[in-house]
Amino acid sequence: MTPTVLPATEAVPVVELRGVAKSYPGPPDVHALLPVDLTLAQGDYLAVAGPSGSGKSTLLNLLGLLDRPTSGTFLLSGVDVAALSEGERTALRGHRIGFVFQAFHLIAYRTALENVALGRLYTDADRKERHDAAKEALRRVGLGHRLHSLPTTLSGGERQRVAIARALVNCPDLVLCDEPTGNLDSATAASVMDLVEELHATGITLIVITHDPVIAARANRRVSILDGRLAEHRPLTVPETA
Repeated sequence: MTPTVLPATEAVPVVELRGVAKSYPGPPDVHALLPVDLTLAQGDYLAVAGPSGSGKSTLLNLLGLLDRPTSGTFLLSGVDVAALSEGERTALRGHRIGFVFQAFHLIAYRTALENVALGRLYTDADRKERHDAAKEALRRVGLGHRLHSLPTTLSGGERQRVAIARALVNCPDLVLCDEPTGNLDSATAASVMDLVEELHATGITLIVITHDPVIAARANRRVSILDGRLAEHRPLTVPETA
């Protein structure tokens, strides 16, 4: 099967998928993701939109090194991840990928500062370095005044900002957002996406997985996924007038 080809807009890739596919043995076999080529350069902002069961989670798990493809090659910042052991993949994920989840995944009995500092556990940083980096990340998302607050005392929008700070604390090559506004009201969702886009403007490479076409439309690049097949939406071009 000929893979879908989705070219990058920049030269140096952070993500490069070459004929990557994922299937599960049957009978019958389930083809969760059909072969795809996808390239993201430094600073790309990609939305992946599709309904439940379309293959979004499969793609997220592959990009986040939480699962391995059945076939194809995945290069993360030039590293062929298929050649790595599970320990090496865990270390690479901890250093180079940040995650923002719909359900926040914050530890209720840890402060905002401690939750964000946990994002640096897999580095060689000592406790002071971890906390200094966490403070800076929280200030970056507008929560410098909430360092010692527990998640239970934060609003939904504030909890998602803590989660975003945790994703950024290691200065990752790639940030993956899985339905980042799914648990928020429309006004808070818009505020969180405004923040995400401000951070993207600093050069962060960003992938947002969403079922919401309004959220998807905010990205610079959009991909739809249905029955495991990806298709990129090309921007409309206006013909020049004489």
